[in-house]
Amino acid sequence: MNGGARKKRSLRRYLVAGVLVWLPILATIWVVSFMLRIMDRTLLLLPPSYRPEALVGFSLPGLGAVFALIVLLLTGLLVTNLIGRRLVVWGEELLNRIPVVRTVYGGVKSFAEGVFSQSNAFRKVVMVEYPRPGAWSIGFLTAEDVPEISDKMGEPHVAVYISAALNATAGYLVVVPRRQVIELDMSVDEAMRMIITCGVVVPHAHVDAAKARLPKPAA
Repeated sequence: MNGGARKKRSLRRYLVAGVLVWLPILATIWVVSFMLRIMDRTLLLLPPSYRPEALVGFSLPGLGAVFALIVLLLTGLLVTNLIGRRLVVWGEELLNRIPVVRTVYGGVKSFAEGVFSQSNAFRKVVMVEYPRPGAWSIGFLTAEDVPEISDKMGEPHVAVYISAALNATAGYLVVVPRRQVIELDMSVDEAMRMIITCGVVVPHAHVDAAKARLPKPAA
């Protein structure tokens, strides 16, 4: 009986070890393949006679990523001069006249500007007491100050984005007093891994540092 139980435990251990090896590899391959397929769709912007299928007789996976990079560089070069900026302004004025498109475009643009333009966006990992006293949530400091709320509440308030476990793109925003926010030493990548894995993956460097700060037992 004991021999059978040991064999089952060994089989389970081997199975888990195999899953831990292959799951990250397969997930990485799937994500990269998915992104490449999306970027390959940018080749549809080319005339049919200039697409890889027409030039070489078969598709070239990943060529869309190169084409997308070239398009981004050319677009950035265009919009950084006076004529390009004027074209962008005219285009935005046109989009802002369309009810539904105006809302979607404005929201995505504000988010992109907040992430890529501000130096402090998603750069600090913090901890806030939420959703109840004694329960702490890990989030990302997205705004050092929210002026209107700070004025009305009589003290500085900050914006913290709290990601949902298993899906970092979903979450919610909380505005809390600055004094209630505790900044952490872990990086954004470490915090993301911890959130996505539901706390299974904890930054080991910080765990070791925390253990080092604990009082040593008396000899």
